[in-house]
Amino acid sequence: MPDVTRRMLELLAQLQTGRRFAGGELAARLEVSPRTLRRDVERLREYGYPVTTQPGPSGFYQLAAGRTLPPLVLDDDEAVATLVGLALLGSAGPPEPEGHSGIASAADRAFGKIDQFLPKRLRPRVTALRATVEAAPQSAPAVDPEALAVLGLAAARHELVTFDYVGRTGRSSRRRVEPYRQVHLHLRWYLLAWDIERADWRSFRLDRMSGIVTTAVSFGPRPLPARSAAEYLREGITAPRHRAVVTVEAAAAAVRDALRFQDCEIDVVTATRCRIVTWVDSFEWLVLNIALTGAEFTIEQPAEFRARSRELAQRLWEAGGESPR
Repeated sequence: MPDVTRRMLELLAQLQTGRRFAGGELAARLEVSPRTLRRDVERLREYGYPVTTQPGPSGFYQLAAGRTLPPLVLDDDEAVATLVGLALLGSAGPPEPEGHSGIASAADRAFGKIDQFLPKRLRPRVTALRATVEAAPQSAPAVDPEALAVLGLAAARHELVTFDYVGRTGRSSRRRVEPYRQVHLHLRWYLLAWDIERADWRSFRLDRMSGIVTTAVSFGPRPLPARSAAEYLREGITAPRHRAVVTVEAAAAAVRDALRFQDCEIDVVTATRCRIVTWVDSFEWLVLNIALTGAEFTIEQPAEFRARSRELAQRLWEAGGESPR
């Protein structure tokens, strides 16, 4: 690779970190003179990269956001990570309705475009990874990438949006909200927003939204109702459930694996003991999954959990044709 090309790529890689560089620092990193640096920056601008500069003692160079998307420069690890992430997202996505394009198909298209520009030395690695890495299909509704983008921009700009929404009962309504955060939880995408008509916080599933329209009406941002949108959403989902606390005579890592699909907190007590705090619809489901770990355990809370477990034990003994000892 000619020295000029290598130098330009290195300059672009430095600027794509997003930080500001003093002229002297950037020239030293590239081992060029300030004059050569200025000339290389002008070349980048001609290629469509919006490099901003500020002269003087406190001057700097910085890559600004432009109107076009010039070619990106990724190092080997970044390129592999990007393509593997797209491959997993594409293969793990749910089936999409005919005529609709969701995140999975968008990821597949993006993979194909980036793959074309991989250097020859990386192609065997990425090809091998894609051929040998599988992601099991998830039972999750498809979400329109355009909906994610529109809502994200509206939230960032503090702009009201309206949309049609189908609730869990199947009833449809037109909503007008202040969007704040989008959260991916339990294979679903949610929007946390302040509902204007109901004067309260609400969460909406994106796959149940349609006809999303930005209104160009701005709003003053409110403080979130919890430390994070994800925490608020978890609290709302677990509110109708039962809180359970169990101590298990097993390493926390083993219990996390057994309860990997359960939203719970697992704290280490000792190297061979942990404490589970979770919220469940069914005590019976939880006690059976913990029992299947083969470890001894103690139900701490609530008393109803202990009573339901004893009833379950009675039924299991009777199902086996024996009486409890």
